[in-house]
Amino acid sequence: MLTSLLAISLGAILTNNFIFSQFLGCCPFLGCSSKVDTATGMGIAVVFVMGLASAICWVIYTYILVPLNLAFLNTLAFILVIAALVQLVEMFLKKSVPSLYSALGIYLPLITTNCAVLGVVLLNVQNDYSFIESLVYGVTGGIGFMLAIVLFASVRERIAFSDYPECFEGFPICLVSAGLVALAFMGFSGMKIF
Repeated sequence: MLTSLLAISLGAILTNNFIFSQFLGCCPFLGCSSKVDTATGMGIAVVFVMGLASAICWVIYTYILVPLNLAFLNTLAFILVIAALVQLVEMFLKKSVPSLYSALGIYLPLITTNCAVLGVVLLNVQNDYSFIESLVYGVTGGIGFMLAIVLFASVRERIAFSDYPECFEGFPICLVSAGLVALAFMGFSGMKIF
């Protein structure tokens, strides 16, 4: 059981990272990654929402949807749970950390439609994970998301002081940089020789 949880954790953080391997959650990744502080705040919010959503959605799916033969409604139920969780996070940040709330701007409510958050709960069902495995996959998937967004924010902060061709100004240099960081993460999965 422990080796299974370790494999799920390392897979979610490094080899099957939601951003660099599965390309889920790219909108907040590119939008909130200009400063490390903002990226860290967004990453913590996503870790919290992913972990809680994984636990709650597993319970709803296992004890409500499957026994009532309503498993086909899982996507709708999961979106409702994620939307409620994001509203709670948004209210908490607005009251306790208003500077982070204003820095995240429109990207905080977009966690509701973040495909990485929905992807983690759907993958929990698809992989038939137990409650503990679902919770570990949700939290470590969020940690992988946070690692990716914070690393990319630090790269973007360094790029601001670098010399590069004028045609790469703005969004193109971000995409090139994201591709290079994703290529580095591919190294964790090893090489396959056919």
